[in-house]
Amino acid sequence: MKLIKQNVARLTLPVGKSDHIVFDDALPGFGLRLRAGGKRAWVVQYRVGSKQRRVTLGNFEALDADVARKAAKEILAKAQLGSDPQTEKAEYRAGAAVTLGAVTKRYLELRAKPSLKARSYEEVSRHLTRHWAPLKELPIQRIQRATVAARLGEIAKENGKFAANRARASLSTVFTWAMGEGLVDTNPVIGTNRATSEIKRDRVLTDAELRAVWQACRDDDHGRIVRLLILTAQRREEVGGMAWTEVNAETELWSIPRERTKNGRPHDVPLSAESLALFQAAPPRDGRPLVFGDGQGGFQGWSKAKAALDRRIAESGATVRPWRLHDLRRTAATHMGDLGILPHVIEALLNHISGHKAGVAGIYNRATYASEKREALATWARNVAALMSSAAPANSVALGTHG
Repeated sequence: MKLIKQNVARLTLPVGKSDHIVFDDALPGFGLRLRAGGKRAWVVQYRVGSKQRRVTLGNFEALDADVARKAAKEILAKAQLGSDPQTEKAEYRAGAAVTLGAVTKRYLELRAKPSLKARSYEEVSRHLTRHWAPLKELPIQRIQRATVAARLGEIAKENGKFAANRARASLSTVFTWAMGEGLVDTNPVIGTNRATSEIKRDRVLTDAELRAVWQACRDDDHGRIVRLLILTAQRREEVGGMAWTEVNAETELWSIPRERTKNGRPHDVPLSAESLALFQAAPPRDGRPLVFGDGQGGFQGWSKAKAALDRRIAESGATVRPWRLHDLRRTAATHMGDLGILPHVIEALLNHISGHKAGVAGIYNRATYASEKREALATWARNVAALMSSAAPANSVALGTHG
């Protein structure tokens, strides 16, 4: 019997049997499996050496007879050429179970402390679990370059071009690791375009720009963070992840543990009266050890908060050329130099391990420049205050010579 729609409709399970296969006369190996309860499924049967294999093509109700026959022909042809379609199907299913989300979870578990510093781990984890979340259910072996490129475009639009670059680097690292684990053969991130070129920045805000940024800050977490970035010259993640226990109000000192610094060295930041006031103005959240933010980890939503800040600056009528939060660190360091603060003191404030600190200054401990650092930040805070009031003191310098 040739298994066509009209003939198959009349087939019934032989008396006394609960499972029976009716094979097609025109295409040996192609058949319809009948089971008790009325279930019917298309199958194809073939041999690999001395072993017999059987592959289920699909349910009778869901798969047309002609489509099933065509699929059976392809499988039988592969078997004739020495392949084993049943094994290929099993491998496909196994590969489909290894999703990007599962691989990412395993990668992050292996890269948790002490493999990655807390700050680096938090950033990589954020990119992988948040920015690449739309792809987490996809089998990692099926992710193509076009899929990665399309998602990078979405990330750039939603979170900014630099965020897209960081997300791209994080995903590429995962695929490189997965290749070493034998989970994938290629890295689909390779060959995709960066959202923007990564060039060394030298952006320093002018006095007018710095004033516009300061005045556009609101009395909220992001506003206090931005002002602290200006006053302390520390990194965004260090301020955004500040813990209440890190600040000693009596000694006016902020002690950042090694786990939260970029170079893995503990760092003490003297707090000017203005900086301490910003810290103390942050409302404590019950049971939350961190000063800023309200979710897991430190402050989140950097891109949206920065975009809102830029809109307020524009609405105020001020003109500020494109800038990033990290530019505030460079701005503060540059102008402290203009104020006559010595390079090794500025490097100590920035917690740098290059230049002076890597050389002669590198032999001293973290408290060596404590008084110099405190005086430097106090001087800088006075000049910032004067800039905001547009009444510079006699010992201040103009901040607009580097724009």
